[in-house]
Amino acid sequence: MSMQPKGSWEVPAETVRVARAAFPKGSLAIRVRDELGPLFTDEEFADLFPVRGKPAWSPGRLALVLVLQFVEGLTDRQTAEAVRARIDFKYALGLELGDPGFDFSVLSEFRDRLVEADAGRRVLDGILAAAREKGLLKSAGRARTDSTHVLSAARELSWLEMVAETLRSALNALAQAAPEWLVRVAEPDWFRHYATRAEESRFPKARAKRDEVGLRIGRDGTDLLTAVFSAGVPDGLHALPEVERLRQVWVHHFHQVEGEVRRRDPKDRPPGAMRLVTPYDPQARGSVKRDTVWDGYKVHLTETCEPDAPNLVTNVATTASTVPDDRMAAVVHAGLAARDCLPGEHWVDAGYPGAAQIVAAHTDYGVALHGPVAANTSTQAGTAGGYDQEAFTIDWAGKKVTCPGGAVNTTWSDRLSQQALPVIRVRFSVLDCRPCPVRRECINSPTAERRELRLRPHDEHHALRTARAQQQTDAWKERYKIRAGVEGTISQAVQRCGLRRSRYRGLAKTSLQHQLTGAAINLARIDAHLTDTPRARTRTSHFAALRPADQTIDGAKQQGPN
Repeated sequence: MSMQPKGSWEVPAETVRVARAAFPKGSLAIRVRDELGPLFTDEEFADLFPVRGKPAWSPGRLALVLVLQFVEGLTDRQTAEAVRARIDFKYALGLELGDPGFDFSVLSEFRDRLVEADAGRRVLDGILAAAREKGLLKSAGRARTDSTHVLSAARELSWLEMVAETLRSALNALAQAAPEWLVRVAEPDWFRHYATRAEESRFPKARAKRDEVGLRIGRDGTDLLTAVFSAGVPDGLHALPEVERLRQVWVHHFHQVEGEVRRRDPKDRPPGAMRLVTPYDPQARGSVKRDTVWDGYKVHLTETCEPDAPNLVTNVATTASTVPDDRMAAVVHAGLAARDCLPGEHWVDAGYPGAAQIVAAHTDYGVALHGPVAANTSTQAGTAGGYDQEAFTIDWAGKKVTCPGGAVNTTWSDRLSQQALPVIRVRFSVLDCRPCPVRRECINSPTAERRELRLRPHDEHHALRTARAQQQTDAWKERYKIRAGVEGTISQAVQRCGLRRSRYRGLAKTSLQHQLTGAAINLARIDAHLTDTPRARTRTSHFAALRPADQTIDGAKQQGPN
């Protein structure tokens, strides 16, 4: 299909007349069209289509259709039917009342084009640009970010289901690519074991018998891989994605010991960031966060939080589930900078900020990153009368450190920590430390004869000290309450747009879903702002409402304004 721009999307007069009569109080789609205009143009998506070919349905309109689909939580079929039959959709899209719309498969094809060009950001960008033009986006003040887990579209598998389904997936792919070859190499039992979907209920319950089944699957998969990679096989079989996934899973979970296939011990397996959890969504990963265990992805939502404007989602970042939050501050700031949405203050939870992140946010983007930083957990800090780093005087220019007893360090050297981060190792002389009368308050090890310090670089050292001091003040704690409102945004995305589970398979398509979710939330919030709908208050149970003001609730998150 080729893209041919369709003009300015003027709403036909008859569509306006009927829409006003049918919706005297308006609807979200009508109000958004009236306030923000068409939102997207065909030219914005011109690079997604070839120059020649059958004319495509307006891509600018399709982009708006995708956002409206997520606003209302519709399937592709329901969305196509809404475009054909609903007057407010026709009004928002500038269509004649008799316009037949499109086949529902057009939506899937358009999403594929967005994914291939990594163009999902354009949809959210279009909403933000229109909001900024109308004075609804104020990005220079405060913003807040939080993450949540996203379940894979593929079903969760036990270990036996996972290895059996990986083998079955490869067999099905080979049956399509080279059926005659597969009939020759397949063992008779394979048809009994792998012709239908693996179900946990069909596997034995006893541990010993389950181990036997796992080894049998391991042997069958090894035999198949040996046959695929042997000489004389049809071309291209080893390059099939399903076969490659089989090879990866078998390398991760099985090995040969004296010619026999054995399951690897847990310590002998690769880290979770590398291990596949399902053959049907190869980019999904298994992860654990406190009491939550899931297979899939993680999404980070950033929104504005100003009292006189709607709280709009300004950045959406989707990652594998194993990527820790502390690696995302710079990614989020880069995304905000690209949209010209950098805040002055950025409020996050304890997973994001560290000394390096605070310094980088200020240095690279001029953003003050606020969030609980890790406490000083050294033995000396937790011992009454102990001398932690705060008890030492540091001369950064002279590379000199003076201990509480007046001794000066003998070495100052740059090193790397176990996490490959730059640190400074400071050592004192044994001659000074051994006779020191407060040696036990300073050195926590009974066998160590001298004190050593591990210092962060200058800027990080002072940023961490400042952050820890600020967090102890009532003023900072009161300001930090603003972060809690992003929990409501995640709840809205989960309940209204289905954020908790991916609609699609793969990181790229899941990321597109999240960009559309952010755009949909923004449309809903702009509509709420236009209709003066008050923001929902934090729900409190009847019993909790009786709590005295000076008492806290065990395990409860700090609540604050929306």
